[in-house]
Amino acid sequence: MSENLSGFAYLIASVFFILALRGLSSPETARRGNKLGIAGMFIAVVTTMADPRVGSFELIVLGVLIGGFIGTIVARKIEMTSLPQLVAAFHSLVGLAAVFVAIAAFYSPEAYGIGTVGNIHTLSIIEMSLGLVIGAITFSGSVIAFAKLQGIMSGNPITFQMQHSLNAGIAVIILVLIITLINAQSDNIFWALAFASFIIGFLLIIPIGGADMPVVVSMLNSYSGWAACGIGFTLSNPALIVTGALVGSSGAILSYIMCKGMNRSILNVLLGGFGGGAVGEGTADKGDQSAKAGAADDAAFLLKHASKVIIVPGYGMAVSQAQHALREMSDLLKAEGVEVSYAIHPVAGRMPGHMNVLLAEANVPYEEVFELEEINHEFSTADVAYIIGANDTTNPIAKTDPQSPIAGMPILDVDKAGTVLFVKRSLSPGYAGVDNPLFYADNTLMLFGDAKKMTEEIVQALG
Repeated sequence: MSENLSGFAYLIASVFFILALRGLSSPETARRGNKLGIAGMFIAVVTTMADPRVGSFELIVLGVLIGGFIGTIVARKIEMTSLPQLVAAFHSLVGLAAVFVAIAAFYSPEAYGIGTVGNIHTLSIIEMSLGLVIGAITFSGSVIAFAKLQGIMSGNPITFQMQHSLNAGIAVIILVLIITLINAQSDNIFWALAFASFIIGFLLIIPIGGADMPVVVSMLNSYSGWAACGIGFTLSNPALIVTGALVGSSGAILSYIMCKGMNRSILNVLLGGFGGGAVGEGTADKGDQSAKAGAADDAAFLLKHASKVIIVPGYGMAVSQAQHALREMSDLLKAEGVEVSYAIHPVAGRMPGHMNVLLAEANVPYEEVFELEEINHEFSTADVAYIIGANDTTNPIAKTDPQSPIAGMPILDVDKAGTVLFVKRSLSPGYAGVDNPLFYADNTLMLFGDAKKMTEEIVQALG
């Protein structure tokens, strides 16, 4: 394929990627966005394989078959509750791929047209260094995020004295190593740079607590994009440059939005010095005797005689896969003339858009789903707030306790509704490890049990 034709094909692929990103910005167009993304990737892969410089089609085809097989198996078996850690794992692979490409380019620069061993073009070695550093940080940081989300390691923040000073010191070492590598292009310097980058990736993520993991996943997504972009410059591949820049910039914007939604500093996210939500630690349970417990029949009566109901889904809904039962309950209520809507917190679940995906899976109408800013003022006019598996995103402690791990985080004002129906297995704290005083409020009725089973029982009672 000629260079002009190849460039034109990459341009088309880039346009598809841009349209895909635009489609993924809304649940209504997400499926179309995915299809456009697949089409763009197909064009990019075919164009790359048609490059006359490619000399090993067998290895490429073998890699595609192995990766495609593994990806298909994982996609078919993965549970929605495990999607956040899967995304973190994928981010780690993108970072590792960037590291491998940097290694290949460093040891075989002639194959990439960027110079010779020990005499790589200055701009190319700078691009390669940045791709190596960001890729290594993405890999090691994503491994920690995966381990915390999967429960392999504790979600509690891991902190120690002089932690920030150590991070700053390693950052300075990385900068010095990059400058040295540009001039010396030594093997030892290259591997020292890779090692230091891997280490700081670990150190940036371990002090972050469970309450802030959704922001971490989003930020690592941004890192993976910039890693790909840097390697795209090394390979002189316009599609990889555009795609990496799209992922990197969109991930950074999403991280900023989420930080704003959690009242966090984007600078602290980048430096790994924010958060602190301890998982599984909180004030002791006050016992069921302090909270009013109800049954499905009680909830059905309150819901059926309400004029306006706002549903607040959370991670507990994802765990029990209650979205389909919830949709059925909503349909029954709407048939009775009840106004039903859904309130989504920016960090509900374990990753951005987690609840939106689940509700879309159950074919909940998009026009009934609202973000926090759009619907928060309506809780005061709602007869019932039905909280299914959410906890930290509704916790008033965020407004009243400046020492809390969730202090300052905007919450859904469910306490302003006439009645709060709280579906939860127990009175235990949420993922941030903070007890929720809403459980014991006068207008709260606790519905203890599995979210799916309880909602199904309410459906039966409504029928």
